[in-house]
Amino acid sequence: MSEHMTFDAPRLAVPDRALSSARMKVGRAAWAARYYKSFSREAVLAIAEAVAKAGYDRAGEFADLAVSETGYGVVEHKALKNRLCTHELLDYYRDMDLVTPRIDAARKIIELPKPAGVVFALAPATNPVATVYYKAMLAVLSRNAIVISPHPAAKKVSAQAAQHLAAAAEAAGAPSGLIQCVEEPSIPLVQDIMSSDRINVIIATGGTAMVRAAYSSGNPALGVGPGNAVAYVDPSARVDAAAKCLVESKSFDNSVLCTNESVVVTLESNRGNMERALRSAGAHVCNEADTDRLREYLFGGDGFTLEAIGKSAQWIAERAGIRVSPSTKVLVPVVATPGQDDLLFREKLCPVLTLTAAVDFEQAVTFAKHTTRRGAGHSAAFHGEDSTRLVEFSQDMPVYRVVVNAPCSQGAAGFETHLPPTFTIGTGFAGRSSIGENVGPQHLVHWTRIAYAKEAPADLAGVDLSRVSSDRPSTPTQVQAPPPQTGGTGDVTRDELRRLILEELRSLKGEV
Repeated sequence: MSEHMTFDAPRLAVPDRALSSARMKVGRAAWAARYYKSFSREAVLAIAEAVAKAGYDRAGEFADLAVSETGYGVVEHKALKNRLCTHELLDYYRDMDLVTPRIDAARKIIELPKPAGVVFALAPATNPVATVYYKAMLAVLSRNAIVISPHPAAKKVSAQAAQHLAAAAEAAGAPSGLIQCVEEPSIPLVQDIMSSDRINVIIATGGTAMVRAAYSSGNPALGVGPGNAVAYVDPSARVDAAAKCLVESKSFDNSVLCTNESVVVTLESNRGNMERALRSAGAHVCNEADTDRLREYLFGGDGFTLEAIGKSAQWIAERAGIRVSPSTKVLVPVVATPGQDDLLFREKLCPVLTLTAAVDFEQAVTFAKHTTRRGAGHSAAFHGEDSTRLVEFSQDMPVYRVVVNAPCSQGAAGFETHLPPTFTIGTGFAGRSSIGENVGPQHLVHWTRIAYAKEAPADLAGVDLSRVSSDRPSTPTQVQAPPPQTGGTGDVTRDELRRLILEELRSLKGEV
C-alpha cells in the first residue's frame, strides 16, 4: 500500500449501532455465563421456576401481540403453546440433573458438567414467543447465557418476551445479562454474531438458508431443517378418529408448526371413507376445479405464496376463489395419482392438507418416502392398528419421529406424546443436521470424564467436588456488576469507543 493510500484510508469506521449493541449483548452474556456456570442446582431450579411463572402469567398477552405483529396463527393456540413452554417444559426436565458431578464407582469414572457458555438462538416469526420461552428455559436449566435473535417480522414481541423473562430471572438471583434479545435483527448482524468467537453454540430454528449459515459460521450449531410430514392412514385405522386427528393438527395455529401434516395418503379402497370422514371432521374436500384453483393460488407465482402462511382456511379459500362453509377448518385438495410430482405435495404452512390414494401399501410407502425427502429427517404420522405395517413404514421413512394415532403437529413436538417437548426438531443425518432428537437442555452441556486405570486402586470417596457447584444458591449480592451496555438505542459508550479506536490502530500497524 502506498503512503498516499495509507493516509487516505479511514482511521475509524463508525460502527452500525444495532450491530454494536448486539456485540455488547454477547459480551454481557459471556460475563453472565462465567458466573452462572458455578450456580447450584437449587439456585438453577429457583431461577427456572421464576422464569416459568413469568412466562405463564403473560402467555395470553404475548400470544395476542404475536398475532397482531406477524399476522400468523390463532391467538388461543399461540397462548397454549406459550404456556406449554413454561411449567410443563420445566416439569419434564426437572429431574434431569445437569449441575451435579456424577461418580460411577464401579467404572472408576467421575463426570463433571461443562455448560456451553453463550448460546446464540434464532427464533422464527411463526412461533416467536414460544421459541423464546423454550430456548430461554433450556439455557437456564443448563447454566448457559442466551442471546436471542428474533425474526424481523416478530422483533417487538420477541424482545418484550425476552425482557420479561430476563427480569424474572434476575429477581430470582440470576446474573444480569443471562437472557437477552437483539432488538434490531438483520441478516448481516446475525451472520456477524454467529461467527463471533464469544458464541459457544448456535441453536438455529428458521429457514434452510439461515440454518446452513449457522453450520458454516465456524461455531458449533444445532440446526433444524424444514418439514413436509406425510400421514399414512391404513385401512386398519378408525377412519373417523384419524380424520379428526388430521383436521385438529392441520388447523392448530393455522398450521404454522413445521411438524404439521402436509400430505395424507391412504389406499384407493379407503379413499371414499377418508373423504367422508374428513368432511365430518370440518374439512372442505376439493373437487378437481377447486384443487386447480388452490394449486394456482398457493404455487402460481415464484414459489409458495407467502401471504398464505398462518392464515385461516376461509381466508385462503376466498383468495383462491373457492366457496366453503364458514365452519371450514382445513382445505383438502385431492390429487388422484400419488406418483406425480405435484406442487401440492410440498410443505404448506397453512391449513391446506393434500389427499391422495395409492393402489397398495407398497406404493403408499414409496410415495411417502419420495415426498418426505423434501423434509428429510423430520416427522411422519401413521394411523392404524397394523403394527407390522407401522414398523415397515417407520423403517423405510427418512424421518426420526413417527407419530401414531395422534396429531402430528403436537405429537412430534412432544405435547401429545411422551417425546421431549420442543420447538427445535433435530433432523439428523437425513436432514443434514448434527442432531436427530428433539433438542433439550442436555444438548447444551458436555461432560469432562475423569477415568482411572482399570486395575489400579482409586479412592473416589475422598474426591472433593465442592468447587464444581456450590451447595448454596448464589444471590444477587454475590454477583459483581456486569460490564456496561448500550441499552436498546445502540449508542456506543466511551469504553466501547476506546476499544474500537485501539483495534483500528492495531490493525493499521499490522498487529491484527
